[in-house]
Amino acid sequence: MRGRLVVGNWKLNGGLRQNDALLSALRSDWQAREGRRMAVCVPFPYLWQAQAALTGSSIGWGAQDVSEHESGAYTGEVSATMIAEFAATIVLVGHSERRTLHGESDAMVADKALAALSGGLTPVVCLGETLAERDAGQTAAVVTRQLDAVRARLGERIDAVVVAYEPVWAIGTGRNAAPNEAQEVHALLRKRLGAAGQEMLLLYGGSVKAANASALFAMPDIDGGLIGGASLKAEEFLAIAAA
Repeated sequence: MRGRLVVGNWKLNGGLRQNDALLSALRSDWQAREGRRMAVCVPFPYLWQAQAALTGSSIGWGAQDVSEHESGAYTGEVSATMIAEFAATIVLVGHSERRTLHGESDAMVADKALAALSGGLTPVVCLGETLAERDAGQTAAVVTRQLDAVRARLGERIDAVVVAYEPVWAIGTGRNAAPNEAQEVHALLRKRLGAAGQEMLLLYGGSVKAANASALFAMPDIDGGLIGGASLKAEEFLAIAAA
């Protein structure tokens, strides 16, 4: 059994008081079961707060990005080793907003995935096509190219990665891929991963809400979700996780 995982991505949101309330509610109300996991990826300054609030619970925590470098003259960068010092276990790599707003290439995303693994973190590698690429019938080509860059860099270590398919056109727009559409891409990715893919977790991200989570997670190749805005509301995030 591959298990299930939901990961909350707070993006550029949070504050000490509201974080305390959210983390406290998640810790109090999350009912862990065998094979079912929850984690939150928070802004770097709040890693200490997540560690303090969630240590001893069944909820994991991590960051939203990581440097491909371990140390050196890279002002503003944060290494995997630094993130791991806060007992973090997970980190997002290649989120579409990083690719689009910060110009991260497939090669850079692959380097970051390797750096995360080398630093003891599980990288959640994000893949996805834009609306223009989707309309041009390029979805398969785009996600395959993005995945292959990581596979080439990691080699046999690819099985230590979590893959998140997040169509760019569905992130924060209120639109989401229909369950069968998302399943089609997940099945493609799992097949591309070969034998390793049979036990790897594949997540869906893109306007997932409590109202559509059950239908999405019922698909055979969707093992959970990468949740954006809905992860900032404890009740909504818990309902998604329960699905």
